[in-house]
Amino acid sequence: MNKSIFLRNVFLLLSLIWFKPLFSQQNEDLSDFEVEKPHHKSKFLTGLYVGSYFANKYSASTYSGYGFDIYGDRNSFRNSFMYQKIKNEYGGGYGQQDYIAAAVGVDPGRWEFNESDMPYNMHYTPAILVGVNFKIPIAKRSSVLVNVNGTKLSVEGNFTISTDKPGNTNPALNKNIQTFVIRGGEQRLQFQLGFQQLFGEDEKFNFLVEGGLVGTLTKFDKNTIYINTLTIDLTYYVNQTLYPSTLPTRPVGFAVGAFAGAGINLDASDKFNVQLLYTPSFEKINIGVSPKHKFQHAIALRVYYKF
Repeated sequence: MNKSIFLRNVFLLLSLIWFKPLFSQQNEDLSDFEVEKPHHKSKFLTGLYVGSYFANKYSASTYSGYGFDIYGDRNSFRNSFMYQKIKNEYGGGYGQQDYIAAAVGVDPGRWEFNESDMPYNMHYTPAILVGVNFKIPIAKRSSVLVNVNGTKLSVEGNFTISTDKPGNTNPALNKNIQTFVIRGGEQRLQFQLGFQQLFGEDEKFNFLVEGGLVGTLTKFDKNTIYINTLTIDLTYYVNQTLYPSTLPTRPVGFAVGAFAGAGINLDASDKFNVQLLYTPSFEKINIGVSPKHKFQHAIALRVYYKF
């Protein structure tokens, strides 16, 4: 074998043996670098809001049985939903059967319903408030909030009907007053845009405050009276003389107010953030007569998922 060729082959072999550990070490260093490369999580948090909503009773009078005309104004007693239903449609006012007398247990015509019998003590019952909430951190302990919450409210009150007492000759003692229930239904949708601030140095447990603007969309849903076993829907009419259509458009309104909140914040894990909140809101329920801003209240649990 040629001596020069032999020396060249030996040189190549020694070069491979010498440089192989260097290449291996370089690959290991690169692998370590890739493992230790930081993982950037999204700052956008999506949450579920579930709580109890306590509505101010001011707007509950919308469901007191008077109703509204085609211009959105409150009806007089004679044109009210309840008078038309109780006296005219179900009380024999059109020469039909007196269903009211049968419901209250007296002979036809032996009962009376006047303006003093109209509903009173109208109030909302506590309701469930649920929503989807979004949190966008802008600093370590500060965030922008975008929330959408909704609820279905029930309204309750009482009204009366006077009936004659058979066989009693004293006019002052001849009346028996029976009390019945009126109920309403309402839908509300809240759109909140606000700011949240955490307080404290702990990495897991903090106090929080929040606040901002709230837009409330409100819809009149239903209105019903119950006279023992007789159920009457006040939102449907057959009196074509006074009401050319079945019912004027059910009131829907939107108004802007403000909300605030206070509570505790707990980073339960790398994936979940839990908040317990008390949230008062200064909302205008923009249906009915003379709507005004009034305080509403909510107590809720909010759970964020960290993407």
